[in-house]
Amino acid sequence: MSTNLLSTSIATGFGGVVQEYFWNWENQQLRVVYETLGKGSPLLLLPSFSSVSTRLEVGELAKLLAPNFQVVAIDWPGFGESSRPSLNYRPEIYQQFLEDFVKAVFNTPITVVAAGHAASYVLQLAVKSTAFSKIVLLAPTWRGPLPTMGASQQIAGIVRGLVRSPILGQALYKLNTTQSFLSLMYRRHVFTDAAKITPSFIEKKWHTTQQPGARFASAAFVTGNLDAVHEQSDFLELVQSLTVPLMVVIGESSPPKSREEMNALVVLPGVRSVVISGSLGLHEEYPAVVLEAVQDFLFSSEN
Repeated sequence: MSTNLLSTSIATGFGGVVQEYFWNWENQQLRVVYETLGKGSPLLLLPSFSSVSTRLEVGELAKLLAPNFQVVAIDWPGFGESSRPSLNYRPEIYQQFLEDFVKAVFNTPITVVAAGHAASYVLQLAVKSTAFSKIVLLAPTWRGPLPTMGASQQIAGIVRGLVRSPILGQALYKLNTTQSFLSLMYRRHVFTDAAKITPSFIEKKWHTTQQPGARFASAAFVTGNLDAVHEQSDFLELVQSLTVPLMVVIGESSPPKSREEMNALVVLPGVRSVVISGSLGLHEEYPAVVLEAVQDFLFSSEN
């Protein structure tokens, strides 16, 4: 496992130093792209999992944090500019990846800011190790879209198998990543200001979904195969097992089921929380509001 400077990709990032981290999973080498911006205490910035997941969704937040932190933002394996092989994407991959990446890149406990579905992976590693000194969860979720809609594991597995199949899978995936469909999803539960969902914005998101191999990790997320926990009680137990400070940021317009899960989280003892404008994509839609909401927590020396 090693890291290299990746100067060819600087134009696609948010202005930082773009590097690649080579990571082995079951005798297969994966190339993971990450970007570093700023100087100061290290801070790991993790985008949410989604069909359009890239480090660019946290790019504006990274730039706002950079005057005070050395911010590292990643493209998860299977997403963004990272390798997208046809693996059976499942929690074990991301659990091991996150642990190995943090060990390889950082040499001290760090602050981590994680969006959406990255929450469970951060909490699991925090309970297992001393990787993190502070945790901020932005619109945290732990259950994928199909399970949230009530689909059984069997149905979700059938859908995942169909999308992974060579010809039919590509057709199904393209139907579910059209620009009109992406726009609908953003309007429904990702952004709250429709004026920000411009044709050029959606075109960039669509371009991300059309990269070779993009459907494999995307299908795993949508069907719940990247759910690191499967019960609310397990998610809450992780939070209750923490020994480091935790803050949770909730979008006031979050979908009802997701909001219920977040509300159950923030009533736990010791959890700091704030409700701001936005929904599941609040970190991308309102980065300045997010920073304002969490900066006291980030700069506090209290443990």
